[in-house]
Amino acid sequence: MSLIRTENLCKNFGELKVLKGVTLSVEQGEVICIIGPSGAGKSTFLRSLNQLETITSGKIFIDEELFLHREHGATVERIRHDEYTRLLLEMGMVFQSFNLFPHKTVMENVCLAPMRVQKRSKAEVLEHAQELLHKVGLSEKADEYPARLSGGQQQRVAIARALAMRPKIMLFDEPTSALDPELVGEVLSVMRSLAEEGMTMLVVTHEMNFAREAANRVLFMCEGTIAEEAPPETLFSNPENPRTRQFLRTIL
Repeated sequence: MSLIRTENLCKNFGELKVLKGVTLSVEQGEVICIIGPSGAGKSTFLRSLNQLETITSGKIFIDEELFLHREHGATVERIRHDEYTRLLLEMGMVFQSFNLFPHKTVMENVCLAPMRVQKRSKAEVLEHAQELLHKVGLSEKADEYPARLSGGQQQRVAIARALAMRPKIMLFDEPTSALDPELVGEVLSVMRSLAEEGMTMLVVTHEMNFAREAANRVLFMCEGTIAEEAPPETLFSNPENPRTRQFLRTIL
């Protein structure tokens, strides 16, 4: 069963058409990496899924339920409000920037949303947060403040914070692009572990080795469309689309 499905997703910023009919189905347990040049619409597509951007037209389904249908900039149909909120909370997102609360400790950053938004008990959330900090290798940093952490450590806290909401799917928007090169590996290692554990993941990335190793499918986006999609061994070794071949020649 698909966790997220889009049909003909379009997004315009004024006269600029950023997404031009993106159709995709993400199955439970899949890891899908999205690659492509800057300006291809990759980040806009992710942000449209969790409503950080409002689509111009198209349909979004979550758990096979129609979540949102818009046409020509107007909402045709959407799920009722309580279900809308519940389904949004099932999507965790990790951004390029870490967006941690600087005045709160690592543990407080991880615990805040589950306690305030999901109204889970403090004892349960603390126990879960400790497990997550162990998972991302930061148990000893629980009482530190973000300013005392490296960029890689802050991004791992951001991953733990997203996981604390117990999401069904994780969205990663170029999670290593703001990191110094020597810190990239520690974040990718955590993401590989999540993939191996069966977490459904949709990842916009420039890390081609991660896409080769961790993805079930790789999508190449160009000019607001999915120009090609294939298993990584196929897309990287024998791409069909000339634009994909040109892109890979440039970066590999």
